[in-house]
Amino acid sequence: MIDAKKLQYYLNSPLMQRIVELKERGFADKDQYEDAPVNFDDAIENYKRVIDITADVAQNIIEPNSESVDLEGPHLENNRMIYASKTYENLDATRKAGLWGVSMPRRFGGLNLPITVFSMLSELVSAADSGFQNVWSLQSCIDTLYEFGTPEQQAKYIPRICAGETMSMDLTEPDAGSDLQHVMLKATQDADGTWRLNGVKRFITNGDSDIHLVLARSEEGTHDGRGLSMFIYDKRDGGVDVRHIENKLGIHGSPTCELVYKNAKAELCGDRRLGLIKYVMSLMNGARLGIAAQSVGLEQEAYDQAVAYARERQQFGKKIITFPAVYDMLSRMKAKLDASRAVLYQTARYVDIYKTLEDISRERKLTADERKEMKTYSRLADAFTPLGKGMTSEFANQNAYDCVSVHGGSGFIMEYKAQRLLRDARIFSIYEGTTQLQVVAAIRYITNGTYLNIMKEMLTDDTAEALKPLKDRIAKCIDLYAEAVDKVKADDNQDEHDFLGRRLYNMTGFIMLSLLLLRDATACPEEFEKSANVFVRMAEEECVGAHAYVMNFKADELANFVTE
Repeated sequence: MIDAKKLQYYLNSPLMQRIVELKERGFADKDQYEDAPVNFDDAIENYKRVIDITADVAQNIIEPNSESVDLEGPHLENNRMIYASKTYENLDATRKAGLWGVSMPRRFGGLNLPITVFSMLSELVSAADSGFQNVWSLQSCIDTLYEFGTPEQQAKYIPRICAGETMSMDLTEPDAGSDLQHVMLKATQDADGTWRLNGVKRFITNGDSDIHLVLARSEEGTHDGRGLSMFIYDKRDGGVDVRHIENKLGIHGSPTCELVYKNAKAELCGDRRLGLIKYVMSLMNGARLGIAAQSVGLEQEAYDQAVAYARERQQFGKKIITFPAVYDMLSRMKAKLDASRAVLYQTARYVDIYKTLEDISRERKLTADERKEMKTYSRLADAFTPLGKGMTSEFANQNAYDCVSVHGGSGFIMEYKAQRLLRDARIFSIYEGTTQLQVVAAIRYITNGTYLNIMKEMLTDDTAEALKPLKDRIAKCIDLYAEAVDKVKADDNQDEHDFLGRRLYNMTGFIMLSLLLLRDATACPEEFEKSANVFVRMAEEECVGAHAYVMNFKADELANFVTE
């Protein structure tokens, strides 16, 4: 697990000054709340204390419990989900440590922390047990209720989350996985206006939670996304049974439930018909950032386990960490980890600025400059989120795979943690939008030149003298990237465009993450220079190969790939 002090490096970004200024509203809470900061430095110290507390809970309680939770898992009793016994210990520890309602305002009992800091806490919890991170981090669903719920709903539900009650987002159904516009859970109103929900939800993470946000069809006779609304279901009201708990490959501590809604009482959240179009998009973007943090935490643990084993294991009279084949794997794992953190926290900072300005806009009218700022960071967050989720979740899978490889035969033995990390990681690139769907989300920014413009702007950043040759090599990759994008656009064939999208996405990700890592290596060479060197080489491998693939591809060759 990363040293919490090293994690605090990511608080040094110049954007943090603006984030704190906005989040604290000019430090207006200092006279009313004892724990509210009085200035920027005090806020940063507060963040560091929360990071330290979370690291302590993660290292001394959650991680030691993780093996037991994986072996026991949740189970079903009388149509209710029962967590693994040690999960209750984890929940109790995080509640006593005050690690709930992390992002919520203090007036509700929250900590008022930026998303950037929440992401750091998520990473620490995930490194200890990525299954429990799901249970704990789904508290972020309250952000959507805070943003779109009524004042009465905010007062009713937010303090409960701040006190440690759990949440879920009930979106998926047996016949509507990624295709949420075909959700059919039925929402009807009684004569007195009370909403009732009937139907089935499937693959619901933490599905027997205290408070649910539910996507349901409120408009009779509709069959697309325009007929869907968002609802709040309170477990205290009853009406929802757990029919089945999935027996999963990994993340055993995170219960995945099939739910049956039987005339369950619910409250409309926000406006009718905007459930999918507006509110689910807000939920999903937050969840995708959470999966990126989850992925980075597991990447760290996989790297730590691999290094520790390689330092101890001897073969042919030498420690295996001295073998090129092994230290090549380890160095690539570390480079992916550092690059993943770079994109995670850059994305989180963009989200912080635009989301906080959006929140302020509900309190007062924004100035022209503030509206422009919000628009700028909203676009950046929208562009970076699919890169962050897709790249980090793929790297988590690769690091877990390599962790098993470093362990050799021992990695295939259940007594070693390596196998559990591999099992846990596999879902990261699937849920909250597969990597293929992250490509769909990113592709318009590829073809409209948004990413290319960001790359060119980042090339003008100050770079340490020792790193300039690496920047020159990335500049050449950018030229290859621009040529590949132009070729796909010029061919003007939608099937080809869709088929080659993943190659263009991978090029985008490797280049963007290289530039972010070069920025970190310039600021902190002792920590990141080696990783920057390794990652740029990986980016060259990716870009040269993908460029050749794209440039030599013809639309009529698609026939070779289609299977009946």
